[in-house]
Amino acid sequence: MAVTDEAIEKIKGMIVSGTLRPGDRLPKESELAAELGLSRNSLREAVRALSLIRILDVRQGDGTYVTSLDPQLLLEALSFVVDFHRDDTVLEFLAVRRILEPAATSMAATRISEQQLDALAAQLDKLGEDPSVEELVACDLDFHRGIVRSSGNSVLCSLLDGLSGPTTRARVWRGLTQQDAVSRTLHEHRMILAALRDRDSEAARSWATVHIASVEQWLRASL
Repeated sequence: MAVTDEAIEKIKGMIVSGTLRPGDRLPKESELAAELGLSRNSLREAVRALSLIRILDVRQGDGTYVTSLDPQLLLEALSFVVDFHRDDTVLEFLAVRRILEPAATSMAATRISEQQLDALAAQLDKLGEDPSVEELVACDLDFHRGIVRSSGNSVLCSLLDGLSGPTTRARVWRGLTQQDAVSRTLHEHRMILAALRDRDSEAARSWATVHIASVEQWLRASL
């Protein structure tokens, strides 16, 4: 494992230094192994590991390339890891979301377009007043994702997308066991949307915090 770690670090160093840039093709395996002073086996293991986290793209019959290194691509691995959380750590994920999402919602207040606001309103109208739990959860995810994307920060958007695994489960549990969850969620969404329409960053931040905290409070009491 130590040899593989060394190989990973050496390839990482080539990318960080700019020797290898996004989209570049890696040298042939034998050439790269000799250049880095590695065995071909350790190099192969390093390439396999880096491809799993979307740093490298192995194309059969063509070669191995550095990916675009776009934050959204790189952070896809986060959602995979997050899905392995234990039930007793879901509150920690929610706590992180409570820090990040209100900040993103606040940023969106000054950047979101009227067309985007109208689309969010239409989404809520389409949902109606008595949606199923599944419909509510899907709408909740899309609603917040649309707002976070409007913040203009792709890294923040990708981080919050990655955190949606445990928070999605929390929303489902909440919807199944708390009778007023649907009406409360719809009300909180409407208040967030109103704050965004008013371009009120602090109100948007506050309502986003209230929305996440209500899920967190219920879950804390149920564990």
